[in-house]
Amino acid sequence: MSQNQNPTIYALGKATQDVFLRSDEFDPKTEGKVAYTHLPLGEKIDVEEAFFATGGNATNVAVTLARQGIDAHFVWALGEDPASQSILADMQAEGVQTDLVDQRPEYKASFSTVLLSPDGERTILNFRGSGMDEDSFSKALHRIDKADWLYPSSLRNYQLLDMLVKKAKALDAKVMLNPAGSELAHPDKLKKILEDIEVLCLNKEEMQSVVGKGSLEELVKKGLDLCPVVIVSDGPNGVCASDGKTIIKAGMYEEVPVIDRTGAGDAFASGFLSKWSRGSSLRDAVIFGSANSTSVVSKIGAKAGILRTGAKLHDMQLEEHDV
Repeated sequence: MSQNQNPTIYALGKATQDVFLRSDEFDPKTEGKVAYTHLPLGEKIDVEEAFFATGGNATNVAVTLARQGIDAHFVWALGEDPASQSILADMQAEGVQTDLVDQRPEYKASFSTVLLSPDGERTILNFRGSGMDEDSFSKALHRIDKADWLYPSSLRNYQLLDMLVKKAKALDAKVMLNPAGSELAHPDKLKKILEDIEVLCLNKEEMQSVVGKGSLEELVKKGLDLCPVVIVSDGPNGVCASDGKTIIKAGMYEEVPVIDRTGAGDAFASGFLSKWSRGSSLRDAVIFGSANSTSVVSKIGAKAGILRTGAKLHDMQLEEHDV
């Protein structure tokens, strides 16, 4: 591992403006565990709380990195609409570099209305907004002349991912990949590029779609045949991770009231990368990722709970053994 203490990392992919609505009316248990079927047309329903925040995989990741003192950059397409302006303002306030954002009047940011249930689960009504086409993405990549890591997520187009991996090789940069639906829709294509991915992070169901069935540890071991570092998460059941030398199984960092699970996966992955990119051990990277994720689910929104430099951590229970 490189010991670069101030790596340059680019997070590329979707950004959103989110509005969170919390109400006891959104209790999934009230309708036989089927949430929100009791929202009748034509009626007005009061909510207890409305909360605005920016989200999207890449911006969530960029903020974790910036709060940890890393040279963080965000790349995507945004417009001049209020949601786009809010996203840019958030990034700039957090110290994330946005000079490669492709901003045009005809673009619109993604927008999500998140209905929060009392147990922290949610239903998301999502407007996809504008994405980057191959031409604008190519131009953005061409302007990256130095990077230690690239972190793509929710690019919506497999070709963009392929272009990014080639750019990383040209820069001698590493790639951490947490693929979303568009990338996972083509598992055979995805497998072909995994040999050029340094860190692969997926949840259990996603990993099974790539390598077949298995327990968390079995999935990680199968993943090691494809790339050097593999992380497989299983929601509140924790994660299993390996760097090809040891395997670590970890549960929750600590018990906290779960307010909102939005951004938990991004928080773990970016927390892990913030340590791993600086040469930390697999154990320390897993602990920080777990702590970051736990902090995020204790607040509304994907960014409010992201840990800052100097956050005090405690050890956590985990199992570690040789591969």
